[in-house]
Amino acid sequence: MLRISDIVNKGKLLTSDGAWGTYLFKKGLKSGNCPEEWNLTHYDDVFDIAKSYVLADSDIITTNSFGSNIFKLSQYNLQNKLSEICETSSEISRKAAGVNKIVMASLGPTGKFLIMGDVTSEELYDSFKQQAIAFEKGGADAVCIETFYALDEAELAIAAVKENTALEVICTFTFDKSEYGYKTLMGVTPQQMTESLIVCGADIIGANCGSGFEDMIEIVKQIREVSTRIPVIVQANAGLPVFENGELIYSETPDKIKEIIPRLIDAGANIIGGCCGTTPEHIKVIAKIVNEYNHQKSN
Repeated sequence: MLRISDIVNKGKLLTSDGAWGTYLFKKGLKSGNCPEEWNLTHYDDVFDIAKSYVLADSDIITTNSFGSNIFKLSQYNLQNKLSEICETSSEISRKAAGVNKIVMASLGPTGKFLIMGDVTSEELYDSFKQQAIAFEKGGADAVCIETFYALDEAELAIAAVKENTALEVICTFTFDKSEYGYKTLMGVTPQQMTESLIVCGADIIGANCGSGFEDMIEIVKQIREVSTRIPVIVQANAGLPVFENGELIYSETPDKIKEIIPRLIDAGANIIGGCCGTTPEHIKVIAKIVNEYNHQKSN
């Protein structure tokens, strides 16, 4: 099993992949349908997405499993297929990745709030545990607990993965910019996230989604104010989307991010990929810059 943090700690930068939902919709997923069910019903289409990022030179390939928790699957009456969906998601990405790429299972938030009393800690932990065990069984190397905004839920997810598997744990929060700085929906700052997740035992931390690559520079700097050692991953949206001729257009094109990626590296990012709106073309740009950096450092 490849460990991302071991590679990063040897001084190498890595490229992760880009958006998945965008491509599922392009392949025919309808609004209101369950994206994760496609692992069982549209295996080849999901494989094609994973393979597109392998061909774009990603080092890390994600899985189609962001909403694979018991609460979201229950909305589609698929709660009894949780383990099958998660295991198959890892199998698909592993098949696409081969033995030389890293498979990072995607584990998103449940949408439930402990502070509101609409779920218990035990219920959250049990769902995360089922997901993690299935991811590992399917061949994942790591789990990315991503797009989180509440520390208590993230802490339970980290514990569930670490206590029940040997998978490496990555955790990323989503921050919005306000007049008071960068904070999550629940008011967590990048510094607070960093302090908490390091104590919880996350192997890698960072940020995903958000307003684009440009904003990630300051977020990474704030993470680095707390720790210069923890590996940092960034998976940004391709800017903010606007509707043009009936489709979403993202402002940060592959050409535009060329000048942003080196600044992200200078700020302290170790692993760079994309979230909503990013394509294999974005990942090719990132991979080229990352590979050039690694080549220069090795000479």
